[in-house]
Amino acid sequence: MNDTPDAPRLYHFAAAFGAGGLLSLMVLFNGTLAAYGSLFFASWVPHLTGSVAALALLIWLRPRRAATVRPPLWTYLGGVSGALTVMLTSATMNTALALSGTIALGLAGQVLFSLFADIRGLFGLPQKMPGPRDYLSLALITSGSLIIIFFGGAS
Repeated sequence: MNDTPDAPRLYHFAAAFGAGGLLSLMVLFNGTLAAYGSLFFASWVPHLTGSVAALALLIWLRPRRAATVRPPLWTYLGGVSGALTVMLTSATMNTALALSGTIALGLAGQVLFSLFADIRGLFGLPQKMPGPRDYLSLALITSGSLIIIFFGGAS
């Protein structure tokens, strides 16, 4: 295996796989909360829990401030998009899409937006035109999502 800093390592793959597993569990838990409560409740429970855990870690670790420069305003929109994502995934999980269709469409949307962000050079990153491998990945993810959605429930 190539030992350059850009080469992916086993723990990169393990972290990505673990994050995907946790995302699946989060969508399942939030959908269950929405089924027994409301979309608002299903959105606030994980965000409140995460906020309390983050504050506890900040108090316990007491990290130093890296810079006195304020971040750009768009960085604060992550919480808004996160809350909307939780509400929408909670709503769609309790429909015919179910858990796998919801996650498949979410993955397809993330890949599509990442290609758009690369092309436009969003968030201060350099502009990069997608290659054939990127378009092939998008086609495979999209076709897999459509198969899950339209043929996944057939028995």
